[in-house]
Amino acid sequence: MADLTQVNALQEELLKHPQIELPVSHLIHGQMYARTILVPAGTIVVGVLTNLDNICIVNGDITVTTDETVMRLTGYNILPASKGYKRIGLAHADTLWTTIIHTNGKTVDEIELEMTDEPHLLQTRQNLIQSPET
Repeated sequence: MADLTQVNALQEELLKHPQIELPVSHLIHGQMYARTILVPAGTIVVGVLTNLDNICIVNGDITVTTDETVMRLTGYNILPASKGYKRIGLAHADTLWTTIIHTNGKTVDEIELEMTDEPHLLQTRQNLIQSPET
């Protein structure tokens, strides 16, 4: 696992380039929150630093940092994700990534504030998304 300083340095460099909007869907039910993104093939993603342990359900083909190592996940995978990590991923094919967390939040806004100290980095909080076409 890359240390946080390395992840943040990569994130700073990536933010200098045009950003694409990743479709995000949300489901809140029974004190659980599922947040799903579609990561298009060829896209590098950097997650936010998590405050809560969670479960990731991944379907596609992506190389990603996990709690212990770097792994290429193909097909359907379920893995634990401990709090205190930021993930980096490179999608080799379109990939659906769902993060499931336990929460006391009632709205996406409340849950985002609970799940990370970096909510400003979430696309759902961005006022302007730049795309490669602009």
